[in-house]
Amino acid sequence: MEWIAGLLFVSVILVLLAGFPVAFSLGGTALLFALFGVMGGTFNEALLSGLPNRIFGIMTNETLVAVPLFVFMGVTLERARIAEELLETLSALFGRLRGGLGISVTLVGMLLAASTGIVGATVVTMGLLSLPTMLKRGYSPEVAAGTICASGTLGQIIPPSIILVMLGDVMTTAYQQAQLQMGVFSPQTVSVGDLFAGALIPGLMLVLLYMIYILSVAFFKPETMPAHQHADGESVSVLQILSALTPPLALILAVLGSILTGLATPTEAAGVGGMGALLLALSRRQLNLQRLQEVMRSTLRISSMVFMILIGASVFSLVFRGYGGDDAVRAVLEALPGGVIGAVIVVMLVMFLLGFVLDFIEITFVVVPIVGPVLLAMGLDPVWLGIMIAINLQTSFLTPPFGFALFYLRGVAPPSVTTAQIYRGAIPFVAIQVLALLLLAVFPDLVTWLPGKIYGP
Repeated sequence: MEWIAGLLFVSVILVLLAGFPVAFSLGGTALLFALFGVMGGTFNEALLSGLPNRIFGIMTNETLVAVPLFVFMGVTLERARIAEELLETLSALFGRLRGGLGISVTLVGMLLAASTGIVGATVVTMGLLSLPTMLKRGYSPEVAAGTICASGTLGQIIPPSIILVMLGDVMTTAYQQAQLQMGVFSPQTVSVGDLFAGALIPGLMLVLLYMIYILSVAFFKPETMPAHQHADGESVSVLQILSALTPPLALILAVLGSILTGLATPTEAAGVGGMGALLLALSRRQLNLQRLQEVMRSTLRISSMVFMILIGASVFSLVFRGYGGDDAVRAVLEALPGGVIGAVIVVMLVMFLLGFVLDFIEITFVVVPIVGPVLLAMGLDPVWLGIMIAINLQTSFLTPPFGFALFYLRGVAPPSVTTAQIYRGAIPFVAIQVLALLLLAVFPDLVTWLPGKIYGP
């Protein structure tokens, strides 16, 4: 009955494209297939009895508690106008340099990515704050739009990232399943901390590649990035730089450092981050009762969406496996020419295309549990595979014509910036992302070296 599993997967994609809510599309479509399978004698209804245990496992999963806490931290920092102050300070610092504003936007995007971990929020915030300034200073719309979209998607890969928390939880389960399939009955584990450590060097490498590209464009096409002439009183002091950079950097180091050094679990560190964000917002007098209520409502809305999708994905996964879908995927991947390399290329290509129509959360909870155990059973490193998936989907979200980051920017960009200009601006950064993927594929130590140093082999 493996063909029914394939039909289930295709049906879910079609239902999602029709605009139905993700969580109910996943769970509802899967339950309909299970119902017809029970009536037709092709599905074992006893499998559905495992559903309550799956949902209870989600409710008691301590790692996933970090998700609403990191969301709270990100939303609070967004309301505290951290990005606005950072952008003003760094723009004044690098403004005289040709391409300096582009460098400033990239650095602020990196800090926001590490602070919020929410791609949509980062792109929208940077679009509202920096796009009018860049256009006013004579930057070409293509360069401005591409820089904002690319720096906004850094939230996918730079820790502490909500996305890496969810991916780490899924990869842990997939790695244990893969080891059991290989006959290892005392399986090793992979943690969210491993993924955080593995993502640091690739994330910083992407930031460096972005800045090299911006400076190259500024050198070879100076008309696209004119140097800014400072007005009187527009200079920035060392004290202003420190006051803008120190609080968010201290918060990021406290959260990430406590995880990497083993002083705290991701959930405990997320609690520290949430409290630190509150104190930071209070110290800047950006927090009152009304704004706190907005933060809490936004956190509740985002967290509820994540966990409803996770429950729907659990129902989908249960029915998909009940029809033998996991065995079919394993057989297909193992039969591909090129062995493990061919399987990785095909999976990455499929995920890249799915990134046009599905959000990262859906791909993480639906696709990764299906293909992850198969690829890991072929001997791949789980941290390397997790980071490759994250950067691959980051590239997908940036690629015209369906990249989510492009849609986010289109929603806040002025009418003078056309959709075609946004697309053209994103293409060079997509090429940079592909280059980064190739570098990680050829030199996997870029991902695995730091986790090995911190946590040992």
